[in-house]
Amino acid sequence: MRSPYYQGPLSDHFDGKKFYGPVKSGVKPLGQLLKWRFLGKRAAWPATVPNPPPDTVMATAEPNTLRLTFIGHATCLIQIEGLNLLIDPVWANRAGPLRHIGPRRVRKPGLELNELPPIDLVLVSHNHYDHLDTTALVVLVAAHDPLIVTPLGNDTIIRRAAYKARIVTLDWDATTILGPLSISAVPVQHWSARGIGDRNGALWCGFTLRWGEHAAFLAGDSGFGEGWWAKRARLRDRAYDLAVLPIGAYEPRWFMEDAHMMPEEAVTAFQYLNARHALGMHFGTFQLTDEPMDEPQLRLQAELSRLGIDPAVFRTLDPGQAWTINL
Repeated sequence: MRSPYYQGPLSDHFDGKKFYGPVKSGVKPLGQLLKWRFLGKRAAWPATVPNPPPDTVMATAEPNTLRLTFIGHATCLIQIEGLNLLIDPVWANRAGPLRHIGPRRVRKPGLELNELPPIDLVLVSHNHYDHLDTTALVVLVAAHDPLIVTPLGNDTIIRRAAYKARIVTLDWDATTILGPLSISAVPVQHWSARGIGDRNGALWCGFTLRWGEHAAFLAGDSGFGEGWWAKRARLRDRAYDLAVLPIGAYEPRWFMEDAHMMPEEAVTAFQYLNARHALGMHFGTFQLTDEPMDEPQLRLQAELSRLGIDPAVFRTLDPGQAWTINL
């Protein structure tokens, strides 16, 4: 069966029908899925968790700084070099195909869509519903007309909803330029699907950003896989100023280990990447898996303490909270 999203030349990660990576991920027999769903021990999460008042929204970052505002789950606003960009913008109340189907949002977005500064760039890492929210993209395109950068095949999904969107698609290791910013798609260990029969029909990626003498790594979503993707993405000419890494949705390990990292693995990836700072995300918003809501942060803090890493350099933020990093 051909991909419903992409028809293009064969490569070392596209066989003409599906994409794949060096370490396969996401292909689980139905029996394993049923075992988890019916025999798993899902922790109880609260129905809602209030957010603190958001930090002041700035039109742009101050010179020689990177300003990061956490919206929730994997959605972040990054402000650098006069540009404002969003990572995986999701404002939906459920991470699923319909209004009443899919994991429900426990924490509201830290900023509403109409509270955002002008958005120049949107990065969409892959097509899972907790990362690609077509309704939010329609609003962003209408209000801001940003450039949307996404890996191969995801443009088909986005354009069905936002037909006027300006979209650049990237294969792994391809690059596009926006002003002073160089944006590259890089491999991570994950998979894609939005329904039955479209598994791995679109590509997934992390992103690297470069500007001047600075750089950032944005994982999107990834399993650890002994950190092959982090070692591959390590820069030879500089350290990353920031790495944005997932730390949640990891239990039970026998089911999730090839697709989502544990906090301890995220710290190792941070070290492999040679990053000066890191933000932990992908936790505490949608109950996708079995671990308690606050466990990812607690385990992250414990691992940083065990390794003697300053917790001020690998942080988590409340939705709406901002972090300014001096460059």
